Amino acid sequence: MNILVAMPTYEEHEIRLKKACPEAAFTFLHGNRPEREQLENAEIIIGNIPSGDLQYCRNLKFLQLSMAGSDTFAGKVPENVLLANSSGAYGLAISEHMLGMLLMLTKKLYLYRDNQNGAVWHDEGNVTSIFGSRVLTVGLGDIGGEFAKRCKGLGAYNIGIRRTMRSCPEFMDEMHTLDELDSLLPSADVVALALPNSEASRHLMNEARLRSMKRGAILLNVGRGSAVDTDALVKVLNEGLIMAGIDVTDPEPLPKEHPLWHCPGIIITPHISGYYHLRHTQDTIIEIAACNIENYMNGRPIGNLVDRITGYRAVENRY
Repeated sequence: MNILVAMPTYEEHEIRLKKACPEAAFTFLHGNRPEREQLENAEIIIGNIPSGDLQYCRNLKFLQLSMAGSDTFAGKVPENVLLANSSGAYGLAISEHMLGMLLMLTKKLYLYRDNQNGAVWHDEGNVTSIFGSRVLTVGLGDIGGEFAKRCKGLGAYNIGIRRTMRSCPEFMDEMHTLDELDSLLPSADVVALALPNSEASRHLMNEARLRSMKRGAILLNVGRGSAVDTDALVKVLNEGLIMAGIDVTDPEPLPKEHPLWHCPGIIITPHISGYYHLRHTQDTIIEIAACNIENYMNGRPIGNLVDRITGYRAVENRY
């Protein structure tokens, strides 16, 4: 069994993976791009290779992605190849990033940072609080759920939206489906998007919905930039209707000359809330991969199998 590890690893990660399949021959790329021969020989790949390289993977039987979303692979991996993602690894890192952006906006810390850079001593006035606010989380998978838990801990009233209705988690106050979004937007103080890239989510927040948001409300987006109509977002921000904290954009990377950079009331980060910036994320991905290798070698069901239509976990809808 040839296993190609196409993600950065530490020594303890390599030990864990080898323990999962002692009889395998492992190749660790340490962040380098795979060579064609390595792709041709690999029967299991752990990590994200360029999707165009799949054409060379003639012996591939199982692809374990290191990312939670897998829309760029779901339609390209042959039907006979098992495809799994790393959903469950990113909730901690991304939810804390979301909370950080939210606190920066509610407490006007971004303005005080600008003032500090200009050596300006100035009171920016009243602020708002997460306590008692209505937080609408659209996409209650691992990331959205972890964010909602943190908001609940700070005293927010939590409203969640999933594609299909299921039981209400203890950290949520209300649960709804996507067809109720329009009725929920006007009363929400915070609208947090944690959605996969799909036709259903593309431009979900169009100009009409952005304008229907409560004046002064905060939009957070960490799923895919395509969930928000960027041109419409520029308009409503420039009119001072809402504020926003986004880790994803459309287009991405955001061009230097794009007007979104200069809109008031926005915090932009360059799609870095996840990745491997938090060691916990990397450790969890390796554990998911190791458990799945063990399952694969012993004929047991693979965890985190991907629905090739949505690009997310097949076992249960994650939004």
